[in-house]
Amino acid sequence: MGLMEFLREFATNPSAIGAIAPSSESLGAEIVRGIDIEKAEAVLEYGPGTGALTSHLVRAVQPSCQFLAIERNPRFAENLREVFPNITIHQGSVADVRAICDEHGIRMVDCIVSGLPWAAFSPEMQRTFLDAMMTVLKPGGRLATFAYLQGLLVPAGQRFASLLPEYFSEVKRSPTVWRNLPPAFVYRCRR
Repeated sequence: MGLMEFLREFATNPSAIGAIAPSSESLGAEIVRGIDIEKAEAVLEYGPGTGALTSHLVRAVQPSCQFLAIERNPRFAENLREVFPNITIHQGSVADVRAICDEHGIRMVDCIVSGLPWAAFSPEMQRTFLDAMMTVLKPGGRLATFAYLQGLLVPAGQRFASLLPEYFSEVKRSPTVWRNLPPAFVYRCRR
């Protein structure tokens, strides 16, 4: 999927896409660092979009790892199936992650990597998605998700940052990835 198609999807539904450009290689490298993804038996990717982070995840996981990507946007899901024919892409909402995992024979996961636009979500949506996440993330499991620097200035971004310690025993923030549009950082959380 090209940049123009990505921008068209963004223009159609900016709160669901949440970005003006796909994630950079630098952000992809940062999101897999320090989460032990190479040891994972089961990994979920939330909101893979165009697959910019997916390529990093596919390279990092072991061949035996159960890898499932959940994408709500039907055009993105269709494109991902073409680009990554060897991984499972489920078109649906992460609010239904327990049922989706059951459908695909995944009981619990070691790691969730999320490209969701958390700062674009209402308080109810943030809690709904985090509550659902806890039904599939193993004790000691990890979440890696990114946020844009400007998200720290908006109430929804601040609210998301304050919610993370309610759900995770450890929350760390990476240095800023300046080579991303817009600049971003990664939250690394352990349940």
